[in-house]
Amino acid sequence: MTSPPSEETTESVKSSVEESIKEEPARKSGFIPSTLDELKLVVWPSRQQLFSESIAVILMVTLSAAAIAAVSRFYSWGASQVFR
Repeated sequence: MTSPPSEETTESVKSSVEESIKEEPARKSGFIPSTLDELKLVVWPSRQQLFSESIAVILMVTLSAAAIAAVSRFYSWGASQVFR
């Protein structure tokens, strides 16, 4: 069984909620600068990493498409044998 929150905890939660409500208009006006700041934190891949991962994605999509086409053709052939 848990104990009820102390007055100190309740007050700190209330004050943090009140602060976030007061900051709301300021956050709306700073959307573009904060977005640019976040984009600076992104770890962008190197040209070599981008190239190799793009090749891997293209290869996997091609293999998946070939597998799906093979299964589809097999079922089409099977249906044509059954429903002649």
